[in-house]
Amino acid sequence: MDIHNCTICPRNCGADRTSETLGYCGIDARPHIAEICLHKGEEPVLGGKNGVCNVFFSSCNLRCVYCQNYAISQQKPEKKEIISIQRAAELIAGIMCKYNVDTVGFVSPSHQVFQMVAIIDLLHKRGFFPTIVYNSNGYDSPETLRVIKDYVDVYLPDFKYFDGLIAQKYSSANNYPKVALAALKEMYWQKGATIITDDNEIARSGLIIRHLVLPNYVENSLKVLETLADEISPRVHVSLMSQYYPEYKALEINNLNRTITIAEYQAVKQAATQLGIVRGWFQDMASNAEYRPDFSSKDVFKG
Repeated sequence: MDIHNCTICPRNCGADRTSETLGYCGIDARPHIAEICLHKGEEPVLGGKNGVCNVFFSSCNLRCVYCQNYAISQQKPEKKEIISIQRAAELIAGIMCKYNVDTVGFVSPSHQVFQMVAIIDLLHKRGFFPTIVYNSNGYDSPETLRVIKDYVDVYLPDFKYFDGLIAQKYSSANNYPKVALAALKEMYWQKGATIITDDNEIARSGLIIRHLVLPNYVENSLKVLETLADEISPRVHVSLMSQYYPEYKALEINNLNRTITIAEYQAVKQAATQLGIVRGWFQDMASNAEYRPDFSSKDVFKG
């Protein structure tokens, strides 16, 4: 990974992260972190009753028009979000000790891998060895994933789209299906289909693939599941998410300006079962009202 010619994500923009000329993500070499907090909303196998310490990186290498975290992923990062590696490690360690959690999730890390690795290294030097969750949008470089394989315990990527036209329309990445599939194959090669848990049934190693069902795009979801079954494995753990609600630019887009219906979600659930994808999680239909982060609040997930 060359910090002076950045190709850590599939944008391959070649930016010098130490300079004032920024690349696609708009982030330099410093950690840009919107929030470090306890989060109990992840899959049960990740945090159990105590939850996960999540590190929410600012900005993103996608431009999803419906992003539920748009306040930190799509807006220009604020100066207050730039903190030191030392301060980030200090905050993480504080949450780990205060809430008795030993899993740390890095959310949207694809464009801040340099920073993530530096934080993990410092945590290790200070005697903290949490389970590391790499929680990404799936738009990752396999080459980068190989470099960080010894740092990541659990991969938690999205697989958003089968159709490149939809990916371009809603996330400005027409090559997303091909790129994400290559990344998923690398993650699967590293971790396999089995999640290794401890005595408390908390994941310590593995791969969980998330898919968010979009309104009016059931066919996209069905093709995503077919691709996972055919190209990865029907035994891989899939988290099928119903929590979509219109946010950000999606409020003005006809196909996206509503929540999904019971019929849409049931069709996708049924397809997963028929494909033999039976390891994973379904969400309650009320989840779209429960998961609404507010990054302007001291309690981001109070809802």
